[in-house]
Formats: sequence, structure tokens, C-alpha cells
Amino acid sequence: MSTAAYGTPAVPTVSLPTVPLRQALPWLLFAGLVLLIAVYFVSSEQGAVAVFSGTDVHEWVHDARHLLGFPCH
Repeated sequence: MSTAAYGTPAVPTVSLPTVPLRQALPWLLFAGLVLLIAVYFVSSEQGAVAVFSGTDVHEWVHDARHLLGFPCH
């Protein structure tokens, strides 16, 4: 271990990488789109508006509906 002046241990410096907004924006938009799709399936699929017929999607997200406070029955 190296020492600084007067025999005190040297403190390592940490530099965090910066991510420009221009590079992060496509990933943020993609994550937002995935979140909106997930909220749609949990909240309203097999309800008043349904994209798929049957009750499969409703059964897959049934517990998530109750966890998030969406009524389903």
C-alpha cells in the first residue's frame, strides 16, 4: 500500500462513468414502452378492452392485478 505525505494511507479516487443523454434515450424509451405494455396487460386485458380472446392472459397476470389493486372479479 502506498502512503501519502506524513505516513497516512493514500485514499483511492473513484471516477464514475457518465452516460450522455443521447445514448441513454433509446434505452429509456424502450423501457417505457415495455412498462406501458406490462401495465396494459395487468390492468385491462380481458376486461373492457381485450386484444386476445380467451382468459389465458387474465390467468397469467391474475395475482399481479390484485397486488396492484386492479379489480378483476
